[in-house]
Amino acid sequence: MKKIRIINKNKFIKTSILLFSILLAITVLIANTVYSNSETNYKLEYVIKGETLWQIAQEEIEKNQYFEGKDIRDVIYEIKKVNHMTTSNLSEGMEIKIPIY
Repeated sequence: MKKIRIINKNKFIKTSILLFSILLAITVLIANTVYSNSETNYKLEYVIKGETLWQIAQEEIEKNQYFEGKDIRDVIYEIKKVNHMTTSNLSEGMEIKIPIY
């Protein structure tokens, strides 16, 4: 087996960085394409007095295929994100969007 020797280290480093950057860019583009192909729909729910985001998330994990098998904290985070909520506080009659397939 022939031993490979690097003659110009600067050229080797620059080429390696360029190839790594191209590979990273292709990976990011593919990942974005995969996620953007699935269209998310939403259902509207109204908060009942005393209801918490934790309870809503637990119910969605049990009944909503979109959240099947997900951690409850991830479900809460996603519901908050979709509804542009900065806290987990809910008020009676509040309208929230919940992702579904």
